[in-house]
Amino acid sequence: MSTNPHHPPLLGPADPAAVLPRLLALLLLALAAVAMPAASAQGEPGQSNLLELSSFPRSTLTIHSASSPAAHVFRIWLADTPPRQQQGLMFVRDLPAEEGMLFVERQSRVWGMWMKNTFIPLDMLFIDSRGRVAAIFERTVPHSLQTLSWPKPVKAVLELRGGETARRGIRVGDRVDHPAFRGKNPA
Repeated sequence: MSTNPHHPPLLGPADPAAVLPRLLALLLLALAAVAMPAASAQGEPGQSNLLELSSFPRSTLTIHSASSPAAHVFRIWLADTPPRQQQGLMFVRDLPAEEGMLFVERQSRVWGMWMKNTFIPLDMLFIDSRGRVAAIFERTVPHSLQTLSWPKPVKAVLELRGGETARRGIRVGDRVDHPAFRGKNPA
């Protein structure tokens, strides 16, 4: 093999100590190039398409339970638009016992809910247009893609911290007091 004195050989003997850092740098660059599009496609936290939870309207909701003389008052976020409903409580790491999110529509419909990108178990209460709890799914599984649905049309779904319905004695048939169930603006 002949070598050109003006150009070092592209391949050939090399000091392993000099090659290893270059290979490591190339490997890290390749991994970063592969990981970046995947993170964007999954809508990871910090992506511009996520809404700040603080931008969701807030309201108060009360559940009157036949099994308890005390009313259960929750401070809720309203998921009242398609973008808010698509995001819901995704990426939330903690939900205080007295807080929740109400997914609400003007007209009743059959709702399908899932737990994609949801890090905490939730109780989901399906609520009819009269404000009665029609169904409860307790302690839903974080990150599950299983659709949770009640076969009859309901006006809203309330998400609470997992275990709250059992802890408070909330049951199917209990009455939910909120403007969304009085034919008024839900905010």
